[in-house]
Amino acid sequence: MATNFHFINNEFIPGSSTATYAVYNPASDSLVGNINLARESEVDSAVSAARAAYESGPWSTMTGAQRAALMLKFADLLEANAGEIAKAEVQAMGQPVGIMQGAIVPSCAGTWRYYAGWADKIEGQTFPEEGGWWRCTQYEPYGVCAGIGPWNVTILTMAWKMAPALAAGNTFVFKASEKSPYSVLILARLFKEAGFPAGVVNILSGDGATGALMASHMDIDKISFTGSGASGRKVIDAAQKSNMKKVTLELGGKSPSLVFADADIENALTGNSQGFLFNSSQACIAASRLFVHSSIADKFIEGLKARFAGAEGIMGDPSEPTTMLGPLADTKQLERVLGFIESGKSEAKLLVGGERKGDKGAFVQPTIFLNPGKESKIYKEEIFGPVLSVLTFETEEEAIKLANDTSYGLSACIYTGSASRALRLASKIKAGTIAVNGSFMPDNNTPFGGYKMSGTGRELGKEGLMAYLQAKTIKINMGV
Repeated sequence: MATNFHFINNEFIPGSSTATYAVYNPASDSLVGNINLARESEVDSAVSAARAAYESGPWSTMTGAQRAALMLKFADLLEANAGEIAKAEVQAMGQPVGIMQGAIVPSCAGTWRYYAGWADKIEGQTFPEEGGWWRCTQYEPYGVCAGIGPWNVTILTMAWKMAPALAAGNTFVFKASEKSPYSVLILARLFKEAGFPAGVVNILSGDGATGALMASHMDIDKISFTGSGASGRKVIDAAQKSNMKKVTLELGGKSPSLVFADADIENALTGNSQGFLFNSSQACIAASRLFVHSSIADKFIEGLKARFAGAEGIMGDPSEPTTMLGPLADTKQLERVLGFIESGKSEAKLLVGGERKGDKGAFVQPTIFLNPGKESKIYKEEIFGPVLSVLTFETEEEAIKLANDTSYGLSACIYTGSASRALRLASKIKAGTIAVNGSFMPDNNTPFGGYKMSGTGRELGKEGLMAYLQAKTIKINMGV
């Protein structure tokens, strides 16, 4: 694997600094490699290459259909190289190979194809003459856009940011998390193979300092960030203090799941176990606060305990195709999650799990806590690991109040046999995405993003495209 390179202007460039980051395999604790961390020289070079490609390169004269053709070819190459891409994520952050090849890579390719379909359909509006003026609007790309991605679904969040930006005619600089740097370097090679002109796509290996340079850069017009709330605040502060660049933020969640007495119990158990534990619950949409109607609570909780205990049977080596639950991303994440669990043992009743699994790798037992205090850490803070809190409720009004009792608002799940109740609750829960009778998974057609401290702006769907376009109004005086 390339460990000291950055992809700038269609070439792999060695890093100029001595700053490095050691990447360890979280399943075996073995060293994967040391990556070079981009600093000012690499960031400036990447932005300059992107600016030249936008202003005067071939990208500036390509039609939407021509951009779409390159994006479609790239999507084909993604799927053709799924095995290599999956291996990179298995080694760097423990993503199970079956999930990578069976779900993440196909979904990523689908996102590129979806936005390729938009590339030649960006339209403006015209208005009747009024007061002697003919008026029209058109939508134009911002110019140089940037993205900072997380480590949990690296290539997927990269697609959510980069695909709409390129479809709209922008150029791009992307930085993945230092915890998962290798898969995006494979994709860098594929962009060149697909025929993207030099400078259109630039990919940096880097850490928080690299991201800070991007957020404060005076020649980046728009930046999108996915990650923690604390880091998101730094991004938006840097953007405002530099050139007031436009910002999209997706900052995680503490999502509720409501199970009513008339729900399909088996389906609700599956959604709140298998659905919640996807990617070892390292997902911003994980519904980690479960509220169950008191009349079914005892039976439901017993069933849930059995599902969580049984989940250890599908946890293991992420390179094995039968593994559905891998390790956490690294030792730091392991220590973070175990810290929450230890705190939870004094804040709530431990029902199942609650320990590290084995003595090698970043594996944690799927864990359930019952009745945590409303001010407890495990109830209020995003854990980003397989730790579920369970409480009960009596009435629909109480369920809504509990669901909204969070500073986040990314997602929510409702399990009920009543369509009217589902629609009623969906309109009252303060979250950007709602799933009824299942766990929420984003799709290409519909916008994804949150309320409150879960961020600002939307990705995916038409709104994801419009986030990379700015409206221009043109008025022509017909009397001259």
